[in-house]
Amino acid sequence: MSDRTDKISILIRDAAKKAMEDNDSSIDQVKTTTVEWPVSCTVGPGLEGAIACETKIGYVNGSKGQLIYRGYDIFDLCENSSFEEVTYLLLYGRMPSEKQTIKFKNKLFKYMYIPETTRLLTSFQIEEMDTMASLRFGISLLRLTNIRKKKTDGFPETSVLIGTDEDSIPMETPPIGEEHAIYEFDEMSTDSGKNDAVRHKSERAETCCRLISGVASLTAAIARIRSGHLPLEPIPELSHAGNLIYMMTGKKPTPDEERVMDVCLILHADHGMNASTFAALVVASTLADIYFSVGSGIGALSGQLHGGANQKAYAMLKEIGGPDNVKSWYKKACSEKRKIMGVGHRVYKTHDPRALILDPLAGYLAKKDKKINVLYETSKILEKHVCCTLGAEKGHFPNVDYYSGLVYKSLGIPNDLFTPIFAVSRVSGWTARVMEYLENNRIFRPRAIYTGPFCKRIIKTRGFNGGVNEK
Repeated sequence: MSDRTDKISILIRDAAKKAMEDNDSSIDQVKTTTVEWPVSCTVGPGLEGAIACETKIGYVNGSKGQLIYRGYDIFDLCENSSFEEVTYLLLYGRMPSEKQTIKFKNKLFKYMYIPETTRLLTSFQIEEMDTMASLRFGISLLRLTNIRKKKTDGFPETSVLIGTDEDSIPMETPPIGEEHAIYEFDEMSTDSGKNDAVRHKSERAETCCRLISGVASLTAAIARIRSGHLPLEPIPELSHAGNLIYMMTGKKPTPDEERVMDVCLILHADHGMNASTFAALVVASTLADIYFSVGSGIGALSGQLHGGANQKAYAMLKEIGGPDNVKSWYKKACSEKRKIMGVGHRVYKTHDPRALILDPLAGYLAKKDKKINVLYETSKILEKHVCCTLGAEKGHFPNVDYYSGLVYKSLGIPNDLFTPIFAVSRVSGWTARVMEYLENNRIFRPRAIYTGPFCKRIIKTRGFNGGVNEK
């Protein structure tokens, strides 16, 4: 490990110390116990507070600023592991051995070669499409080429999983429904059945790997096409993160640039039951294949309230114009009740641990570029104002989007590729959670409360043109 890369580890370690000083690190046992179904909970609009399933993959405690993947704290993972190791952890439930890590890295590298899909992608006017629309379209092409080679690739095994939409849920009453939910799954009583289950699980994991690598390669290809260049193939000496930078920009990253991108991918890999993860699970629960599920996650991530905030945060810092303008800009923004982009979070009511890690890394990279360094200095002064006002009053602090745009820009990545990079990372969490959910699949079927009118009648009037009156 080079001195510069080791410096990054030190910055992460210092951020972890700061987090421990600022927040209580104990685990909230109420939120981490096994659920006895059916469960009672308070549900708000948009299913806020609803319990949809159990998971062993990720844990977010917003009141204490905690983010944990399968028992490992995010600070520890960023300091001591790689994106490939974290992806293995999410998919298989354990950290890989050195031998497993090498094998898994080689697998992901192999699946980054998608020449047939790339050729199809270049035949369309990608430069005129939105980047997230291009990525979602690319997933459809990847599905086409992969399933053409192996027709079952990506499809759940329906002989093992047969959850259907019988409406037999606790909220329904007999005889239409049942008092308790009915879960119908085949019992795998024979040895051959168990072997088949293991094989199908292995095949699903293989498809997950194809998607994890494919999303990275598609994002890079889209970046190249939009800049008027031909897509590049990965090179063996670089990691997943390093190849992402190289395949996007055409330049081999330095060790510290590769390391910082690796940390960014780790930070975004999973984050609870967020909108895109939920979208992926809803589609998967119908037994649609995992390509469709990931495509749905990409669709949800494209929304400004989910994946596009870092672009707006970066644009906001440019709009301010420099550190000297922060005070007057912020005063005006508050008087106009403008939203401060990259500040506040639906879950975190204290410092976002991901922002605590990205803050020093953004500053570290920004020193190489005077223009970006001015933006970073602007962000630090604005952060002080925000923490003294919104932080003290509402518990709103900078989140992961506040600094990620600065990091990506320092790595030479265009603004419109910020959100696709989010997908490059989050596809690990999407696929891991889909695999976990399918083990005890239940099609999602929430209900809506009807608030419309009743007893309307259609009264037809006779005449030249006819017509309908409502009563």
